[in-house]
Amino acid sequence: MEKLDQEHIDEKLQEFPEWSQSGETLQRTFRFDDFLGAMAFVSRIADLAEEHQHHPDILIRYNKVTLTLSTHDAGGLTDKDFNFARVTDGSAALA
Repeated sequence: MEKLDQEHIDEKLQEFPEWSQSGETLQRTFRFDDFLGAMAFVSRIADLAEEHQHHPDILIRYNKVTLTLSTHDAGGLTDKDFNFARVTDGSAALA
């Protein structure tokens, strides 16, 4: 996967209003009713990460889960990150 230039990143971010760019990463914090809801989401994300061979950094704070995406092999953001963002958004909708 090729690293995206900033123009393409800006275009793609228009499709993902709840995600933000932080340096060479995409980030979003998901909020749930409680800790168990957050952990159920993390479990779904773990399964999806294995399925897509794309593993986010995950930070858990009680009922909040922050995902940070980057394609380390490319040294920044790629289409793979935005594709996984779409998948995680769909999984959060199931909560």
